[in-house]
Amino acid sequence: MNNREFHFTTQDFHLVSKLIYRHAGISLSESKQELVYSRLTQRLRATGIKTFGEYLDRLQRGDGAEWEAFTNALTTNLTSFFREAHHFPVLAEHLRKLDQARPVVLWCSASSTGEEAYSMAMTAVETFGGFSNPVRIIASDLDSSVLQAARTGRYKLESVSKISTPQIDRFFLRGAGEEAGFVQVRTELKKMISFQRINLLDTTWPIHEPLDAIFCRNVMIYFDKETQLSILKKFAPLLRSDGLLFAGHAENFYHADAYFKLRGHTVYELAEKLKATRV
Repeated sequence: MNNREFHFTTQDFHLVSKLIYRHAGISLSESKQELVYSRLTQRLRATGIKTFGEYLDRLQRGDGAEWEAFTNALTTNLTSFFREAHHFPVLAEHLRKLDQARPVVLWCSASSTGEEAYSMAMTAVETFGGFSNPVRIIASDLDSSVLQAARTGRYKLESVSKISTPQIDRFFLRGAGEEAGFVQVRTELKKMISFQRINLLDTTWPIHEPLDAIFCRNVMIYFDKETQLSILKKFAPLLRSDGLLFAGHAENFYHADAYFKLRGHTVYELAEKLKATRV
């Protein structure tokens, strides 16, 4: 397009696609060219770089800080409290069946701005009847900026509009004065969650204890089947024998049937041959 602020060629797009796939596993279709241009022009303006060629050269020279900003710019972070609500009664039922004498560990593997992890924590509190419960949640994302928002736990009031008034009163503080129109997650709920940056493409992850459930929802759709399978193969050894894997509504893992089998609507459990090898 001739009216663009920056010259952006098909070759530039293909190089962007190659870099983000190699770094984050995100597979960009040709239809994403305008989206990529729109998001990365913000980085050119922020850095003062005048051309996409110069910007991509900077990335390939190994600018660590800009790699993080580049990845953040191309990561989609659509989320909400209790999104795909049918999963949370399944989680509650699963928690009730577990041995409460031991720690219960859940992993929210694409936590974005935190709504999903906090929804998991609220479900645990309601299931066990209080904040003193055995559940601990690891919440991770590739995007460092959304993780900071998640740790802060401050949200616009309309973002909790679908949560019941008793739940809002129990789990949030309503803002007043300059904070009117916002809610703040209560400290007791925050303490159940540890937020950390994890790239699902990394060879190893800093998770060293058996997991009772993994939420990996609406992130696999950005990966090709080969990348999905490599991640699912690494998920399987982390789960306890009765552990559950929650997927997004547009995702299916039939190509990973050696590791997972469908248990219910977008909820998976370990394949039978793996269950015998788990705690």
